[in-house]
Amino acid sequence: MALDGKTLRGSRKQGAPGVHLLSALSHHVGLTLAQQAVSDKTNEITQVEAVLRQLVLPGRVFTMDALLTQRHVAQAIVDGGGDYVMIVKANQPQLHADIELVFTLPPAGDPQPSARTVDIGHGRIEQRNLTTSEALVGHNDWPGLAQVFEIGRHVITKKTGEERVEVVYGVTSLRPERVTPGQLLAFVRGHWHIENKSHWVRDVTFDEDRSQVRCGNIPQVMAALRNTTIGVLRWAGHTNIAAACRQLAAQPAQALALIGIALEN
Repeated sequence: MALDGKTLRGSRKQGAPGVHLLSALSHHVGLTLAQQAVSDKTNEITQVEAVLRQLVLPGRVFTMDALLTQRHVAQAIVDGGGDYVMIVKANQPQLHADIELVFTLPPAGDPQPSARTVDIGHGRIEQRNLTTSEALVGHNDWPGLAQVFEIGRHVITKKTGEERVEVVYGVTSLRPERVTPGQLLAFVRGHWHIENKSHWVRDVTFDEDRSQVRCGNIPQVMAALRNTTIGVLRWAGHTNIAAACRQLAAQPAQALALIGIALEN
């Protein structure tokens, strides 16, 4: 499950309260499973446990960006029987420095476990390398820490030949016998399904960011209805939500059938 927030920009401009929504989305099926209104993005940190309480934690893996890489979040997930994959940046300076040192001065001996992917598309060649290490286990008190990892991204723009290199660090509670480096890389990449399968669809297909409803909880209710619509369409097997909306707008009886309403002649 991916944890991430989204601001309802049109409603915010109209002064509506609670227009930043923190959500949990299933990577594989693209369903929004929980949603919590917060006053702004920084308050995701204080409200994430309220979202976790709405979910089944045992046996689940939770992914998040660096903002939610917090000790209390990691502790809540492992206490509930779940696991986490967290990106580590400057908001956790000591943890970031420790991980950076691990991969700057790797231990001698066997090579560290790693995985590599190469994608060609959208005018780019993108190579990702993920390397894991258990070197900090027992030496860092981050809750549930089982491995740290480094992701190197090398992107080449085919038209111009321009190259871009980026290094990102992370932590996970998943032990090496439970997850391969390739699976861990898939979890990190899969986190962005919350953008592609939910946030982007709500903005582009349903024009959410231009909605100006502002009274009470209406912005959050409308977001929940959009999430429900996307979920119903994905459950029905539609992968292109915009095309599905056009099809069902022309055939409303099919749309009603999806929610169990059959028209009588």
